[in-house]
Parts: sequence; structure tokens; C-alpha cells
Amino acid sequence: MISTLLRKMCLHSMRFLICFLLLLPFSHDHLQAQSVDEVVKSLRTKLLSVKDYEAVGKLKTDVAFLKIPLSTVRIYYRYPDQFRIKKEKGVSILPKGGINVNMGTLLSLGNQTALASGRINWKGSDLAVYKLIPNDPVSDVVLTTLYVDDRQMLIRKTITTTRENGTYEMEMDYGKFAKWGLPDKTVVLFNTKEYKLPKGITFEYDPGTSEKKNKQPSSTKGRIELYYENYEINKGLKNEVFSGK
Repeated sequence: MISTLLRKMCLHSMRFLICFLLLLPFSHDHLQAQSVDEVVKSLRTKLLSVKDYEAVGKLKTDVAFLKIPLSTVRIYYRYPDQFRIKKEKGVSILPKGGINVNMGTLLSLGNQTALASGRINWKGSDLAVYKLIPNDPVSDVVLTTLYVDDRQMLIRKTITTTRENGTYEMEMDYGKFAKWGLPDKTVVLFNTKEYKLPKGITFEYDPGTSEKKNKQPSSTKGRIELYYENYEINKGLKNEVFSGK
């Protein structure tokens, strides 16, 4: 009698264990998916709290075929995708489209599928890695990888692959404006061979003969550094700011 009861209890325990082991992968994936959605939602909420800003800062450009010394600039952003950088004397120095240095624009529409891709130790920080795949089949962005400090809800690094302008990386350092998700410093790394400069931009080329200008640059790596000294957030910006004048 006792042995029969024990056998029944063992069989019941084994069934429970088997069911638990079978459901474990599903439960893990489900919880992981929830976690991805929650993190991306929290990032989006923080970034979308910034409807517009005007910032003062410094721009440093290291591109072989462009002559742009360290410059004082004003940076303007307005939700969802208006972004402009102006040099002293009102000259626009970054092209419209292509490389986007504003995280709010990246997550503003929310029309992406987010997937977890593990964790990584980067510059001494433990970061979660997420892949963003646009749901729009004609989107210029093919894939964005986010490296996220999911404790402070800050994007520390991104790698974006586009159809028209190759792949570029961004690295962000944060300080007193971290609560808004706004960096103190942004570094953009890109391949100038793949980047298509739009017509009408106001880059200043190195002086020299036309033959020299037409030569392939010795280096195809480009680096842009933006140092933000101060932000004025949600003060309201006029349309003229983005008119190109």
C-alpha cells in the first residue's frame, strides 16, 4: 500500500518536473520579450519628454576631404525629426538626412520590432544589447543596435545600418542632462566612402586644384564630435529655425 502510494507520488512529481522543463524556455522567452518591450518603452518615454531643445556647444570634425576646424555651434531639435546644427554666422554644417545624431528621432515613431541580443561590458559598464528592426519595408534604416544602460535608462552606443549611407556608429557620454536622455558628448563614426553628401550642403572643402579635389581621400573614416555645453529644453522653437536661412 505504502509502496504504491510512493510510486504514484513519484510519477506525479516526474510529470510536474517534465511539464515545468518544457514550459521553462517559453516562460523565459516571454519574460525576456516583456523586458525588451519595457526597456524600449522607458527609453522612448524619457526621450519623448523632450519636445524641442536649443543647445550651445562645440563641433569637431575629422574628415580627410573637409576643412572644418573646431567650431562653436548651436544645435536645434524639434519633435519628431527636425534637427539642425548651425555654425557661427548662421552656416549649416551638417547635411539633412543620412546620419542622425538625435536619439529622440530614432525612437520617436516606435514603428520597430525590438529584440534582445545579450549583454556586453563596454568601457567598464554592463550594457544590454537590443536590435531594432523597422517594420516599414521602405525605411532607409535597415537595422539599429542599441547598447543600453538599463539601470539609468540611457543609450550609450548605437550602430545603424542604412540603405543609402552605409553604417555609422554613435557613442554618448552623459552628465547633468541625463534625466532627459540628452548627452554631454556625442561621437559619430562613419565611412565617408559610403556616405552620400546631399546637394546644396555647406561643407567647406580643402583648398587646392580641382584635380586634387577629385582625388580619392587617403582616409575613408569620418569622425564627428559634438560637445554640448548647455541645453534649453521645451521652450518652443520657431519654424524659421529649421528653414535653412
